[in-house]
Amino acid sequence: MGRRQKDSEPGRWALLFLFLLGTISCCVVYICVPVVFNKPINGGTVSSISKAGEEGGQEGECCRGIEHLELWGNAVKWGSVFKFNSSEECCRACKVMCGGEDGPCLCDSWVFCGNKEACGPRFGECWLKKQKDTLNPDQQDSGDQVIWTSGLIFGKGKGIVGLKTEYGIIHIKLFPDCAPHSIAYILELLPLHHCAGCKFYRAESRGSSWDSKGNHIETAPFGPPFALIQGTLEAQGTMFKDIPTEACPTIRRGSVAWVGSGPEFFISLANHTEWRKAFTVFGSVLPEDMEIVENIAQLPTKPEVWSNINVCVLEKPVDIRMQRMKTSENLEFLTNMDADSSG
Repeated sequence: MGRRQKDSEPGRWALLFLFLLGTISCCVVYICVPVVFNKPINGGTVSSISKAGEEGGQEGECCRGIEHLELWGNAVKWGSVFKFNSSEECCRACKVMCGGEDGPCLCDSWVFCGNKEACGPRFGECWLKKQKDTLNPDQQDSGDQVIWTSGLIFGKGKGIVGLKTEYGIIHIKLFPDCAPHSIAYILELLPLHHCAGCKFYRAESRGSSWDSKGNHIETAPFGPPFALIQGTLEAQGTMFKDIPTEACPTIRRGSVAWVGSGPEFFISLANHTEWRKAFTVFGSVLPEDMEIVENIAQLPTKPEVWSNINVCVLEKPVDIRMQRMKTSENLEFLTNMDADSSG
């Protein structure tokens, strides 16, 4: 028995070594990912990354809303006789009315009362509603005194905004059911006649590490270059409030995500499984417009070093303007692109 115990000692040490090696590797990944996006600003850096969220083309289904917010609109289901135990169930009930391949989206917003003490007899009420304009939802009230939780649902061909650049308009499908706070901020930017300060300032191609579909090439490094374009969506003269952590999918080609809690953001040109679901994803570029993103990634750049990481900064930043889509002119195109992006 003594000899058997002695023989097992090397095995135990080997297991301990492998455990420590795995722990160190994970730490390196989580330390390096934030550094990839840390841009020095007046001697400081952009906030560290947060976990993320996306719907459609993603892992799992999201159904999130914003607490202490009451949306208005025409009721299609009355909460006084339509009740659930959670906001997620209320949200899914709305999705069911907006998930058909054909026909109109009958529900695009929901309002739920989920605090038993504050709601009293109204606890569980689920109001399903229809907005006149989903990109400008009718808000009844907000603040800590509001007992309701509300959310939006964007059907096919809806909830698509444009990032207008001199190289073309990048159409983005928004994910309000996975990143409601993020979408609330984007909708605040839409009415602005300009977005002074909004721009892309970093551009890195797929290089030889990812193919044209965004798949990583075996044995190739994970950058640099890191296959992305990075910018900011903070309009000068507006007050920006940090966006809380929302859902967390794997970064895919076309994912639009915040760096940390915003307003820095990026569009990915590749599938970054190595980033371990580390970013809040609030939208996805429609497939046909990835060519515009690729073109921006090929613009002239100059090298910089951010926290010991080599990055490529655009010689001339690309200005961005948020733009609503004119449904009557673009509905068929957007619906087709939306179907492709969710497949």
